[in-house]
Formats: sequence, C-alpha cells, structure tokens
Amino acid sequence: MSIPLLDLKAQYLSIKEDIDKAILNVLDSCKFIFGPEMKALEDEIAAYCGTKHAVAVANGTDALVLALHACKIGPGDEVITSPFTFFASAETIANVGATPVFVDIDPVTLNIDVDLLEKKITSRTKAIIPVHIFGQMADMEKVMKVAEKHHLKVIEDAAQAIGAEYMGQKAGSIGDAGTFSFFPTKNLGGYGDGGMVVTNDDQIAEKIRILRFHGSKNKYYHQEVGFNSRLDEIQAAILRVKFRYLNQWNAARRNKAEIYDQLLKPLADEGKLILPGKDPRAYAVYHLYVLRTDERERLAMALDERGIACAIYYPLPLHLQNAFAYLGYQTGDLPVAEEACTQALAIPCYPELALEAQEEIVKVLYSVFES
Repeated sequence: MSIPLLDLKAQYLSIKEDIDKAILNVLDSCKFIFGPEMKALEDEIAAYCGTKHAVAVANGTDALVLALHACKIGPGDEVITSPFTFFASAETIANVGATPVFVDIDPVTLNIDVDLLEKKITSRTKAIIPVHIFGQMADMEKVMKVAEKHHLKVIEDAAQAIGAEYMGQKAGSIGDAGTFSFFPTKNLGGYGDGGMVVTNDDQIAEKIRILRFHGSKNKYYHQEVGFNSRLDEIQAAILRVKFRYLNQWNAARRNKAEIYDQLLKPLADEGKLILPGKDPRAYAVYHLYVLRTDERERLAMALDERGIACAIYYPLPLHLQNAFAYLGYQTGDLPVAEEACTQALAIPCYPELALEAQEEIVKVLYSVFES
C-alpha cells in the first residue's frame, strides 16, 4: 500500500470543478494583481479570524517580515522565538536587522515554554514571536501577560495553524499581528506561494499595505522603500474556493488524529511512543501528526519499506543551525528542543486519509516495537 504524507491530488479532484472555474474566471477577467479575488479573500479571512484587517502578501515569510517592519522592529532589537520551527520564523527576525533570541520549548506541546520567557527579556527585547507548531496554539494567555508587563509586541506565527483556537479565539487574532502561510502543503494551501497578515491595529495594517507595494499608497508616489509582495488573483481565487472547506478539513484532520491517539495509546502507555501533546484550552488543527520516539530511524525505515511516507520535523533546532552560529548557542543550551529534533516523526494525517490506511500505518508501527 502506497500512502503519501499528504495527498494534494485527492484534494484537488474533490473540488476540481470549482477550482477550474475559479481559475478560468480570473483568466477571463485579465485582472491578475490587486483584483477583486484578493480583496474578497482578505475580507473573508478577517471575518473568520475575528480581526479588523487581513492583508494579503506573497508568502508566509513576507508576512512575518512585513509584520516585524510594521511593529518597528529593526537593528539593535531582540525578538524572542522558538528554536523548534521552520527556519523562516527566525530568519525573518535577522532579515530586519534584529537578533533572534531562542527560548526552549514545552515538552508536551512543543510550543515555546512560556515559563522561560521572562528570563530571556533584556532592555533590547522588543517582541515575541510564538509559533503555533503543527497546528497547536501556544499558551497565548501567558505570552500576552508577559508582553503586556514588558511592553512587547506579539506576532503570532500561525503558518501551520489557520483555524486553530485558544480559549475560543482564532490563531492570529490575539497578538498585535498574526501571520499565515498558504504554501501548498498547509491546511489552507494555494497552488503556489501566498501569505496573509491579520491584525486589529489600524496602523499595522496600513503600514503593511504600503510596504507590500514598494512603499506606495498611490501608484508612482512612494512614501518609503518597501517590497514587492503581492498575492496574485489566481492564487486568491483558488484559496477562496478551498477556504469554504477549511473547517470541514480541519475537523477531518482532528478525527484522523483522534483515531491515531486511540490506536497508538498502548504504545504510548508502554513508553515506546510519545503522542502529540494537547492543551485542553486549545483547539488543534493538526497540520501534522508528529510522534516522538527513540526508535525514529527504525520506524522511518519500516514505513518506507511499506511505501508509507513519513518526515522528520525538524532534524536540527534553529539555535544550532550554521546560519545562527554567530549567536553563540551550544549543544545543550536548549535541551528539550534538541531532544525533540532527535525523536520527532510525522506520519500521514490529512482529510482524505482512509481508515484502512491509518490501520496499516499503525500495524507497521506496532511491528517495529514487537520485533
């Protein structure tokens, strides 16, 4: 049985007629940039997240960069974030001239350990970027309390978490700004790159709108040096079709995760696997279902032999990446993140995944521990 980590073809075929129609409508209109589809998507995402503004940009990385600029983060500043995330979460901090400061992660949720935040705050600290890893939101109640106490900006990296909630509030809506990625593999993914910033702050929203179009509010009149970061109409049209299914797909992901939790519980009870951790205050959307085990290599090999895709998220924490060697971190500085990077393994968990496929995956996992 061949089982992909994510089946984008199956997803496309399930909505093919609407997707094809949406693309053809854009081609017929010949409005490809800053058109009605992008504006409609912005309005729909803002309403969904419960924010005053949503500003579409070219990709999730740009969303972080522009949000940092709009929050006036730059050279000499420090921004606290997680070491257990995709590189862009910290790369963007460096790209605006600021210094990434890494805080170890919670051993249950793998999100930033909020109890360690204050220890890393200095006179140069200007912001916190909590990453809602794998679709599980960070402890935003404590993040916001620390931020308010120290007068810090909060930018939620919700690239993997659109539709997730924390105490009834949508991902991206709690901090000063929230950023999303519409990379094809995300829960809401386009057929190319795309991103979005959501915020309740009028000034942040206006700043990003100006920055994304070469620092210009009116064409050919430039208030400042900006960027070229626009979501094209074809991607916006595709995302609007897929957005209609987001809640349904997220619910299906949660259902697949619950099935895994039930089937794999005996292995977890025996200490052979660590299942994805849960925060009872949060509604997770399982961008990925990530197991942890000291037998990762054996599991990965067994799954591969059966034609079942799996992936390591992440093989090396950010504080130990060559690109951040100048920060001076050493092995052992952030032990929880370092251990997670030796154990974490994502297995297939997507809306179209059949129960029979899940049972086959689980069967393979049990076989490894029984051998």
